Amino acid sequence: MVRVEHLKWGQSLEDLHFLSLRAPHARTRERFQALYMIASGLFNATTWAEAHGRQDDTVLGWIHAYNARGPNALSYKRSGGAPPLTSRRHAG
Repeated sequence: MVRVEHLKWGQSLEDLHFLSLRAPHARTRERFQALYMIASGLFNATTWAEAHGRQDDTVLGWIHAYNARGPNALSYKRSGGAPPLTSRRHAG
């Protein structure tokens, strides 16, 4: 079983929970929510993935990235594709 090594990075379960609620981007919050729920023992990677419509390999990847590189490894970074749609204000 893969474990979330939060103590290695000086983080508590409460820190993971806080980031799952307050991280700047929704995808980052989702990743920390998964880690929080898995680290607290409520889910494992497979059951969390099933409950949230993700592939278990994706969730396992988040755990491995966090364990190897720390919390910054889970921060969402736009990786290409079409730019997001934005609304433009027209001067009246």
